[in-house]
Amino acid sequence: MNRPRQFDLICFDWDGTLFDSTGIITRCIQQAVVDVGGARPSDQAASFVIGMALAPALAKAAPDVPPEKYPELAARYRHHYLRHQGDISLFDGVLPMLADLRGRHHWLTVATGKSRRGLDDVLATRQLRGVFDGSRTADETAGKPDPRMLNELMRQFGAEPERTLMIGDTTHDLQMALNAGCASVGVGYGAHPLDDFDALHPRFVARSVADLHRWLDEQA
Repeated sequence: MNRPRQFDLICFDWDGTLFDSTGIITRCIQQAVVDVGGARPSDQAASFVIGMALAPALAKAAPDVPPEKYPELAARYRHHYLRHQGDISLFDGVLPMLADLRGRHHWLTVATGKSRRGLDDVLATRQLRGVFDGSRTADETAGKPDPRMLNELMRQFGAEPERTLMIGDTTHDLQMALNAGCASVGVGYGAHPLDDFDALHPRFVARSVADLHRWLDEQA
C-alpha cells in the first residue's frame, strides 16, 4: 500500500552515519595531535569532534596545541587519513536503504564536515554515482551546528523545514537540524553515545542501519 510521504528532502551526515569511518578518524586525530607535540586526546574527545569542520574540530580535540601549529596539525591529520581511506567502506545495508528511498522519490542529500574534494572523490565511485541529488561540505559553507548547510539545501530543492529530515550520528547533526527547524533522526552506531541525543528531541534513534531503514520505510 502506498503511504503518504512525510519528508520531501532527506539529508544524511556522512562519516559515522553512512560511512564506517569513526574509528579510523578518531585514531587519525589522535596521531596528528601527537605528531605536533600535543597530548594524545582520549577516544571520547577525538570522536566528539567528528562531523565538525576540520579546523575547529582539531582545535577542540587538541586544546594544548598552539594556534600557530594548526596548519601542521591539519596536514598531519590529512596525511594519516589518506593512508587509511582505502580501508573505509559504507555500512552494510546503506545502499539498499538509499535505493528504497530513491524509489519513493525523496530528494537525497548529504551535509558533512568533510571537504568538497573528499566528498566528491567518494561520490564518484561506481556504487554511489547518481545516488544523491545534492550536498554541502564544511569547507564551502558554515560548519555544523550552524544551520546554513541545511538552509542552503532546502533552498536548492524548494523544501520546507517541516518537510526536511536530517539524519546523523552526532549531536552536531541534530543541533543543526534543530537550528534549521527540521526534524532529525539520530543513529547510535557512530561517534556519539545514544544518551547524548535526548535533549535534542530526535524523532527516532536507530541502533543499526537495518533499524534506520525500517523506520524510514514506515515513517519517512
